[in-house]
Amino acid sequence: MKKEHEEGKRNGDMSETTGKKPAVKKKVRRKGKRRVSLRRRILTILAILMPAALIAGVILYFLVFRENAGKEITEVPGNDIQIQEKPEEEAPQKGIGSNIINHILTAESAVEESYQKRPKTVEITEENAADFATLESCLIDGSAGKVNVKVKGEGIPASDDKYYYLFALNTYDNTIPDDAEYLSRLYKDEGAEFSTPLNYNYSTSKLYKKFVVAVKKDGKYLAVTGPRYITNPEAIAKYGSVYQVPATKKGLLVDPNKLRGNELDDLGIKQAAYNIPVARLLGPSTHSAYPTIQYTYNGKTYTLNGQVIAEYDLVFSTLTAKGISTTAIILNNYSGSYPQLIHPKSRSYGAAPYYMFNGAEESGVDYMAAIGTFLAERYSGNSHGRISNWVIANEINARKEWNYMERVGTSEYVEEYAKAFRVFYTAIKSVSSSARVYMPIDQQWDRNLKNNTNYDGRDIVDEFNRNIKSAGNIDWGLSQHPYNVPLTEARIWKSNKLVTHSADTSMITMANIEVLTNYMAQDAYRTDDGEVRSIILSEQGYTSTAGEALQAAAIAYAYYRVENNPHIDGFLLNRETDASEEVAQGLAFGLNHVNGSPKQSYNVYKYIDTPNHAQYTDFAKSIIGISSWSEIMR
Repeated sequence: MKKEHEEGKRNGDMSETTGKKPAVKKKVRRKGKRRVSLRRRILTILAILMPAALIAGVILYFLVFRENAGKEITEVPGNDIQIQEKPEEEAPQKGIGSNIINHILTAESAVEESYQKRPKTVEITEENAADFATLESCLIDGSAGKVNVKVKGEGIPASDDKYYYLFALNTYDNTIPDDAEYLSRLYKDEGAEFSTPLNYNYSTSKLYKKFVVAVKKDGKYLAVTGPRYITNPEAIAKYGSVYQVPATKKGLLVDPNKLRGNELDDLGIKQAAYNIPVARLLGPSTHSAYPTIQYTYNGKTYTLNGQVIAEYDLVFSTLTAKGISTTAIILNNYSGSYPQLIHPKSRSYGAAPYYMFNGAEESGVDYMAAIGTFLAERYSGNSHGRISNWVIANEINARKEWNYMERVGTSEYVEEYAKAFRVFYTAIKSVSSSARVYMPIDQQWDRNLKNNTNYDGRDIVDEFNRNIKSAGNIDWGLSQHPYNVPLTEARIWKSNKLVTHSADTSMITMANIEVLTNYMAQDAYRTDDGEVRSIILSEQGYTSTAGEALQAAAIAYAYYRVENNPHIDGFLLNRETDASEEVAQGLAFGLNHVNGSPKQSYNVYKYIDTPNHAQYTDFAKSIIGISSWSEIMR
């Protein structure tokens, strides 16, 4: 605007007031004061103030400029700078000036457009609050030691003030406690990004918290998002290359009495599974050679049995030294000394061998977090061996037999398991970024039995997937046990009405294992990166009660099917040696008899993943009724 005015002076434009060229004024030198044109001063003011006060500028122009045109203003004395003004030639009158009008209209249009784009205000009630906004991400910034939480909504919620409030809740909190203190607050908009310290391994740690965003409504905090957990605990992991990629899928539930021998080497085992009942780890040591371990985590100290830990050190270091990729199965056995590990609805001693973990109380969460972190730290380095895979609990759909809890609805049951799973997952991945963590089910898939005291595996998978995704998707895997139906039947290939090749099959065995992998390959069950989740078959066995040849043929059938399926990462056979208590039930699953002597299945399994496999498995074709192994592939 100023530039245009100067050009007008140079070109000798007519006066806006008289339409005539003005007389040339005498040069004036004035020290400390200067006189300037009122029009020049008003236009400068308008240029500065127009973005903030358009209407005020227009009124000022009409009231002041029109009334005082041609007059001069004396400025307040300033510095002793001599200013010499040249004669001014005023431009012809053009009303208010086309450029000024254009600027006013453009600015007014921008203000109107911004107003129209302003997010709408949404009335919030207790009924619609939780679905108002979404926590899009909850991620650790490892370099800064902070948790960044991003929220997005449709509009701005009406509330008592202009803020969003960020809260960190406990795993077992369903609402914001009345005495809760917010972590941070930001001005409300359609989106907001919070940042709060992680405080890793302090009593104020937020690693296991779930975050919500709230507004203040009628003097109370009202959550306007569902809860979301941290989804990248691996961002702070000390160990990055713990996972051992197995040379083949061939695995075994090992006999601890044969660890120091060469049998595992002779069999060429590439994967192994081993149980860890957690209550065994706790309490003081009773052996002077293995002192008690005091382990401090999140400001609390836990007592661990040094002798028991030494046993596991031997197992896992031996397996690692043999180049075997190890799967540890964390089980919740009952201990009267540590009832806090048992869920409040599971504390019925003797109900089952293992119980639902306790994610419903502070003490349970603390113990799980400490145990998971301790185990991951101890078995991620080179001193005590390395664990690649972790399975949390055993066959959780068989709640009455293997993961006891009072019978509740499927969603409530899965919610309680998911709380515990997340604690262990977060503890393990915050130490070992490459470790894999699995949820386990058995072969009962979609039975739909009336008055069933257990749950169908399909229902558990569906609800677990929904639960985890709703509160922050993580990279969980699936562990399944495709035992035959019934367990005493070794002939996998025998027709059974409970075993079909559709998604609604009652049972999933090695005869229809593709049903499971096809199901998990659906988009809804994949990871956020679009990958099919890791699947391992962590326990299955075939009895030799009806003959060693049948058992050997079943093992060949099962392994070839696994080898042909790209979505299965491991096949862990149960077991290395017969267990006498199982043999009494008709379940002689071992590659060896109770006395240690090998069965026919020993050599079948030894050579099954080698170039010499056909020499040891071709006999099975006539037993199964096929001429080529391709006939059993799907």
